[in-house]
Amino acid sequence: MSAYRLLAPCLFGLESVLKQEIKDLGYEVIEVEDGRVIFKGDALAVCRSNIWLRTAERIMIEVDRFEARSFEELFEKTQAIAWEQYIPLDGKFWVSKASSIKSELFSSKDIQSIVKKAMVKRLGQFYKESWFEESGASYPVRIFIKKNMVSVCLDTSLEALHKRGYRIMTSKAPISETLAASLILLSVWNKDRAFVDPFCGSGTLVIEAAMIGANLAPGLNRSFAAEGWKNLIPKNLWMEAVDEANKKYDPNASLNIQGFDIDGDILKVARENAVNAGVESFIHFQERDVKELTHKRRYGVIVTNPPYGERLSNTSEVEDLYKTMGQSFTSLEDWSYYILTSFEEFEKHFGQKAQKKRKLYNGMLKTNLYQYLGKRPPKIERADS
Repeated sequence: MSAYRLLAPCLFGLESVLKQEIKDLGYEVIEVEDGRVIFKGDALAVCRSNIWLRTAERIMIEVDRFEARSFEELFEKTQAIAWEQYIPLDGKFWVSKASSIKSELFSSKDIQSIVKKAMVKRLGQFYKESWFEESGASYPVRIFIKKNMVSVCLDTSLEALHKRGYRIMTSKAPISETLAASLILLSVWNKDRAFVDPFCGSGTLVIEAAMIGANLAPGLNRSFAAEGWKNLIPKNLWMEAVDEANKKYDPNASLNIQGFDIDGDILKVARENAVNAGVESFIHFQERDVKELTHKRRYGVIVTNPPYGERLSNTSEVEDLYKTMGQSFTSLEDWSYYILTSFEEFEKHFGQKAQKKRKLYNGMLKTNLYQYLGKRPPKIERADS
């Protein structure tokens, strides 16, 4: 199987988490750039990375890289790519996205149009056709231009990987599945420790924790564009990747995961989402105010995305809530907590300075992940907890 140069975009600030995931899958990371990790992999790697990577937004095959400072140059170099090696006669192909940073070519619409025309010309010459029906499998193309260097990619995922398929409904200002998984992977949590989200909303954080704890591959129950690429990826490779994921899943995992929220209606949504994800047996949902937060276990982990303005009517409500959080959280002996918020004065009202602070984006919203590390559990307690 030929090796590809694979690109995995991710949210800014989470490149190190994705890099580790890719290495854990057994693939060689070539380079890390802002918002993406580039690695080497064959056709099976395309299947496995789509099914397994929790923090990537999509998986792409880079078909070529070149410099272009004019539309003529972009056209000629795109036309020179051996597109017939990737796209069959009946393939449906289009430029789904073009982005440009610090480059002479900057109009996304024009870049998309020029690239499509160049592809049509190349494939028309090869297949001796002037018009394409495009009735077959989808081959979406994405173009990235940075400092005049053009990266031409085939998008193997099509639908972004954060769309796991289990979220039928969400709460206001939901956290994406990829960001939720990243926060958990950044934390000290493992399946032997208790996990709590006291503001669980529609359940994304606790569902992602349950999937990680039970080793349930996030892409197991969804489809990808490249499944239709019979010319590039034989069907048996997808079957092999799915079989591997099914074997690694532990339906009997012993997990202690709780999702609390003050809103009983949103908890119904959370339960439904957990059922759709196949992890309802691992999570205990309960209507509970953060004021009443208690837990009999020690050394647990809280990962949460509390309300910060978008769900509360004014600043004083946010400040009061964070003060209450500070009082409730510190009553949990030896616990670690990770709190994502855009509220700049969080630490002041929470009443405790974080050991670590990490800048992250929740959608377009600039946030900080405040990290408070509790004591490490003794080995004996860890083994039997």
